[in-house]
Amino acid sequence: MNVHGSVRAAVSLAASHGVVCDDPVVLKAASNVLVHLRPAQVVARIAGRTALMRPSVASHFARDLSISAFLASRGVPVVTASSKLPSGPHTHDGYVMSFSAFVPHDPDARLSANDLLKLLPDLHSELRHYDGPLPVRGPLDDLANTLAYLDDLHVPLEPFQAHYASLLSRWNPTDVQPLHGDAHHGNVMVTPSGPVWNDFEDTWRGPIAWDLACAIGTDDEGAAQRAAETYGGGATPSDVDYHLELRTFFAKLWGVFKQYS
Repeated sequence: MNVHGSVRAAVSLAASHGVVCDDPVVLKAASNVLVHLRPAQVVARIAGRTALMRPSVASHFARDLSISAFLASRGVPVVTASSKLPSGPHTHDGYVMSFSAFVPHDPDARLSANDLLKLLPDLHSELRHYDGPLPVRGPLDDLANTLAYLDDLHVPLEPFQAHYASLLSRWNPTDVQPLHGDAHHGNVMVTPSGPVWNDFEDTWRGPIAWDLACAIGTDDEGAAQRAAETYGGGATPSDVDYHLELRTFFAKLWGVFKQYS
């Protein structure tokens, strides 16, 4: 992943719209690259590894902007599109990117899984009103794309393929609704005025158990039961257990993907 190249592309595109950046700061370099275009109060989100395993990565970025605008209009604290330049998504110098407003926050502060679970009911309540088009397979699409990418590189995948087949055979989502899609602590900023949600590019229409699995991030014994109880209904422990298994599998496959991308 070419972090320096993505930063240069974001600075260049911003400059073409009159946003001058002479001190870019990389906030995150993982699946995507997030860059604070200082001194402007603008953050560029540039597709990194996600561009390799998501043929339609621009649509994910567009979804993030759409969901964020919708939630902001309903008073939900979210990171919104930048008003300093067209938010995108753009393709520039081969990179897909979008621009959002910089939100001052404590980068070292992290909400606990318990705190996240208590925030999710209100977020889900608002997301139920979103009627735009959304994917219906969520992580399964990413898994299929990642397996295909690695298979093209002739990476041995037999155990992963078998586990994926097992997960597919048990896939039976019910009571679906729009989700955050990646509701872990890294996607909630801790600000002086309270938590602010970020990163809705993975939003899909699925069971709330997926968001609960993302929030707790562990399959320790009893974790699913505690998550279902803390959330307060709408997902059974067995639902959460399945989605924890799916989430854990995704994390393991992502680790292999990182080695080859």
